[in-house]
Amino acid sequence: MHIRLLEDDPALREALVAALSDCSVAVMPEHAPESEEDHHWRSDCELVVLGHHQEASRVASLTRALWPTPVIILLSGPSTAQVVDAMRAGATNVLDRAMGACLIAQSVRATCEAQQTQLGASKGQRYFYPENCRAMHDLQASIHRIGKTDSTALIVGETGTGKELVALQLHEASARHDQNMITVNCAAIPETLIESELFGYEKGAFTGATSNRMGLIEAAHNSTLFLDEIGELPLAAQARLLRFIQEGEIRRIGAIKSTKVDIRLICATHRRLDELAQSNLFRQDLYYRINVLRLDIPPLRQRGHDITAMANWFATQLADKLGVPPRAFSKKSLELIAHHTWPGNVRELQNAVERALIMCDDSLLALDLPVGIGPPEGTIPPESTVPPDRASEKPIDDSTDELSLEDYFQRFVLLHQDAMNETELAQKLGISRKSLWERRQRFGMPRTKPKAEDSASSD
Repeated sequence: MHIRLLEDDPALREALVAALSDCSVAVMPEHAPESEEDHHWRSDCELVVLGHHQEASRVASLTRALWPTPVIILLSGPSTAQVVDAMRAGATNVLDRAMGACLIAQSVRATCEAQQTQLGASKGQRYFYPENCRAMHDLQASIHRIGKTDSTALIVGETGTGKELVALQLHEASARHDQNMITVNCAAIPETLIESELFGYEKGAFTGATSNRMGLIEAAHNSTLFLDEIGELPLAAQARLLRFIQEGEIRRIGAIKSTKVDIRLICATHRRLDELAQSNLFRQDLYYRINVLRLDIPPLRQRGHDITAMANWFATQLADKLGVPPRAFSKKSLELIAHHTWPGNVRELQNAVERALIMCDDSLLALDLPVGIGPPEGTIPPESTVPPDRASEKPIDDSTDELSLEDYFQRFVLLHQDAMNETELAQKLGISRKSLWERRQRFGMPRTKPKAEDSASSD
């Protein structure tokens, strides 16, 4: 649990911080809003305790700015009239400053627990709900509207932005929510197996097919099928998928008859499918079929104060998961969180918070973040390209700085293509030869080694 303590008395503040820590409640660095409109930190804590502080003169406007975050007022020997006035102004509770730090801390924890129960444990534990990012507000509104339909949805966003989470929210908002959503990572299934995994097969359809097997599409009947990283799907599988979308039926490999299926399709990608379609690396007809309702997830660096709020949310959730005491971030860490470019987006933030919880020995969490990596503001790293006439001139830097996957691919290929053939390069990179060729074309890195020499190196 995380709270904010607005108290100018250093002795009482120190005693309360210690007592709250004993109750597993972390006190976050003080940052009061400068105006009623400046309430960007209201979602990054469970409760605000207001004592002797400049904000005590405007309780009503403060509680409005912080709503629905509860506010506890600390007064010296409060009278009945003072308590009534504070409650009318929006205070959740009024406590006597003289009752002692331990009792105040216990009351604060009880209020936090009651607030969590009221909001619903499942909602509070499963998702982070943004309150201050307009782009995420619009996204949530679109999810609520699109989720009620059966129309095909395409989720687009950088790596680590939470595309699968959005797909799950769409499924849970639909009439199919009582069925399990079937998730398929198209990039994780070997190219030779993807058709049999998606469509299934009949006994004897090929060597090793000793029995009938249902495919993942058929398994999603009456539910939702989520195809993650659909941009990595081979062209042959794309053609079969197109028929399934058009006709609402599938045919197992080796089967004669088709099977009708009732499925809501959701697709996701971090790639520019329109550009891939123009380059004939993705079927244009399939692109137009799946691009019905599009949801664009903003990268974390464009979400403003939600970044620090999300970091605090992760700190609370992960502390409970890891079995460590909850702690607030240091002021320097909050500045790092706010100004880092987060090329790995939400996934990178979650991992950074988890690392801090495990490795930090101080009372406040300190983040250790890499500096100088990540894309510039407003760009999408997966779509960065190298001009064809400059590909061979790309300098190879032997530094140990972290690279994006695309930079690593280009660097590795340029460094090793004279010593390895295409098969060896693909194996080292963990991809197929076809995928290696496609990436060469996308980055403007044609194979310059003569075929005869390539053949000789593999002998």
